Amino acid sequence: MDSLGFLRAQLPLTVLLSCMFTFSSGSEMNVVTCGSVVKLLNVKHNVRLHSHDVRYGSGSGQQSVTGVTVVEDSNSYWSVRGTSDAACHRGTPVQCGQNIRLTHVNTGRNLHSHYFTSPLSSNQEVSAFGENGEGDHLDEWTVLCAGSVWQRDDSVRFRHTATDALLSVTGEQYGRPIHGQREVHGMMVSSSHSYWKTMEGIFMKPKQAGIHLNCLMLTSEWKHYSINVVERVAVMWCYVLMF
Repeated sequence: MDSLGFLRAQLPLTVLLSCMFTFSSGSEMNVVTCGSVVKLLNVKHNVRLHSHDVRYGSGSGQQSVTGVTVVEDSNSYWSVRGTSDAACHRGTPVQCGQNIRLTHVNTGRNLHSHYFTSPLSSNQEVSAFGENGEGDHLDEWTVLCAGSVWQRDDSVRFRHTATDALLSVTGEQYGRPIHGQREVHGMMVSSSHSYWKTMEGIFMKPKQAGIHLNCLMLTSEWKHYSINVVERVAVMWCYVLMF
């Protein structure tokens, strides 16, 4: 079974005994690293980047990507990964200007865009595409940030590498079957609608010597979660990294 298959599996809590992880206020590590699992908040609209196995009824017909106000939804977790042409090893800080893929943990599809029109605002459609973390070159996004590396507390932008569109939210809301969720789309002009910040997640440190792994749990709002959600995601990642 591949790593993303493990990610989507419900694993026994006893796997935690094979990992060392620490709840932290964030002072121990301030950078976003490859291999981390994060939730991304649109700063202006206060919604988290989200996906689910619901397809667009128009445009590409691919899996929809939306913004949600709910904090606790596990469908808002994304894995930070390198591209098919440039691997990014677990625990490596993401550089400003680096191309990455964001893979939706629960479905294994990558954040994706193309020249289809988005259903509500008629901007550029953003979807989730691929299987088990593998899609095509339209899954790549360039991290735009100040300084040299992506800092956890920074507001950053994601520019679609192939089309130059910026990942954005402008507030349009869907009706059924995803009532109240916001449209996420690509825009060619930079604005306050295009800034994102990391929130809850598991931020990976470099692999330690020997067989032991360090799974560092850093989340600014972990107390808002049921412990089952926190444990489940932590266990998944610790288990994946053992193989």
